[in-house]
Amino acid sequence: MIWTLIIGGVAGWLAGNFMKGSGYGILGNIIVGIVGGFVGGWTFGMLGISMGNALIGQLITATIGAVILLWIIGLIKK
Repeated sequence: MIWTLIIGGVAGWLAGNFMKGSGYGILGNIIVGIVGGFVGGWTFGMLGISMGNALIGQLITATIGAVILLWIIGLIKK
């Protein structure tokens, strides 16, 4: 549970930096990162891509998922 929060927070922060100004504060970034982990895991699963169960693989998956999530949120806000 603690690792999920840490990975989610880092992934949300990274995604906010990649998307230039799409950060939502510490709590928002953690939520975006955790949801992004699910989005990234589902997306990679549908594509048949596996990043493994290592910490770095989980972080990459969550970050890519969070970027996708922030992109979708940006489209909805427009």
